[in-house]
Amino acid sequence: MDTAIQGIDIYFDTPLGHKVIRASRSVPRKLQWRLLASALFLCDLGLIGVAFRLAYSIRFELNIPIFRLDTVPALHFYQSIVFILIPAWLVIFAITGLYNRKNLLGGTREYALLFNASTIGVFMVIAASFLLPAFIFARGWLLISWGLAFILTATGRFSLRRLVYVLREQGYFLSPALIVGANDEGLSLAGQLMSWKTSGFHLVGFLDKKIPTGERILAHLRCLGSLDNLHAIVENYHVEEIILASSAFSSRDGLLTIFKEYGVASGVSVRMSSGLYEIITTGLTVNEFAYVPLVEVNQVRLSGIDRVLKATLDYCLTIPAVILLSPLFLGLSLAIKLGSPGPVIHRRRVMGVNGRQFDAFKFRSMYTNGDAILEAQPDLKEELAKNHKLKDDPRVTPIGNLLRKTSLDELPQFFNVLIGEMSLVGPRMISPEEICEYDHWDINLLTVRPGITGLWQVSGRSELSYDQRVRFDMHYIRNWSIWLDLQLLFQTIPAVLRRRGAY
Repeated sequence: MDTAIQGIDIYFDTPLGHKVIRASRSVPRKLQWRLLASALFLCDLGLIGVAFRLAYSIRFELNIPIFRLDTVPALHFYQSIVFILIPAWLVIFAITGLYNRKNLLGGTREYALLFNASTIGVFMVIAASFLLPAFIFARGWLLISWGLAFILTATGRFSLRRLVYVLREQGYFLSPALIVGANDEGLSLAGQLMSWKTSGFHLVGFLDKKIPTGERILAHLRCLGSLDNLHAIVENYHVEEIILASSAFSSRDGLLTIFKEYGVASGVSVRMSSGLYEIITTGLTVNEFAYVPLVEVNQVRLSGIDRVLKATLDYCLTIPAVILLSPLFLGLSLAIKLGSPGPVIHRRRVMGVNGRQFDAFKFRSMYTNGDAILEAQPDLKEELAKNHKLKDDPRVTPIGNLLRKTSLDELPQFFNVLIGEMSLVGPRMISPEEICEYDHWDINLLTVRPGITGLWQVSGRSELSYDQRVRFDMHYIRNWSIWLDLQLLFQTIPAVLRRRGAY
């Protein structure tokens, strides 16, 4: 019986609570994926055809000066070429795995495969022109076709992916998954999969011999039994994914038992965590040395295209903001200088990527003799040491109070972004003395640049407990995407206007 998950609640976890959905209709899961592959095939078919036709218009019909044009070749000649190229292009897509379930909905990996397949198609045409001297075509047309084919098919797949994500919230395109091991790592894995609602995993429960069967472990998830019950649980819950929390296994015997039974099974995939998941959020890379696979811990959370996207967002927004806000910078500087003696800019020593310390710039909001003022009030000094914040801080100047409530005191941090020390969106910046508050999470906090705004900023700011701030920071680091950054930037404006938790 291969049906969609029906008649049961599916939970997605967020930092602010649980979201529950209920599947509506029963559709066989294999049929769901076949329909998706068919939709992708038809989408690619149509968009590749559109790409070739648009390339013909750009090359021959728009009279663009960079293209030499003596005579316009007959459209039917290129149409006859396209009738051969489109099937060949789709065959290349299929060979490279672009209709294989394992490569679908996989983020940038799918687009990388798409780019490679489109490039192979172009080289195939070039090779044909060398082998068949009578096969003559415009090189500009081929180059434009290559670019358009990739852009249009990538856009089509991006759109279908958004549709699948919506359908996943209705209970479709979900694979029942079982986590073996309910230790800290297993719980961290479950929390992450529940918080990332587009993962495609529907967790049915845990397997752990140390916990009584039926006991609730996390949200709706219960212990379904031990390894002795694995086969029955896989059959009863139609499990397609077995996720092993490797640190939960004290010996290799349990791992070998699972791999022997399901390691080569066609209907079940076995995935094993690194054993470091509950500690490390940066990701791991597997490389072979002398044919020995070794796991390397990435030093930074973002690399490659993700790093480029985040830097592009930072600079494209920060540079115009600094130019447009320069009169405000000047006005606030004068107000601070006239309001109390001392420098306009306060430098706060904070932690950066890989533990490098730097000075974060802020408009000065306190009197220069703030330490002496605090010494006279030991109760406030104790509160500051505990929470690293004071709600009614006597050290704050009148203009500084306004700056803090409106978050204008943080504007100079735009220059930290331009220098490359901070990002527009990121975890909360902390001082070297605060790093101990993050316990074993401190190594993760230092893998990304701190942000001017972030998840903590839009969720209550100083009204949050310190533990909540740490949890929000870890959630952001583990779940980063360019879309999350954009969402938090949009949410920052109303959060600042509400002034919730700003002091």
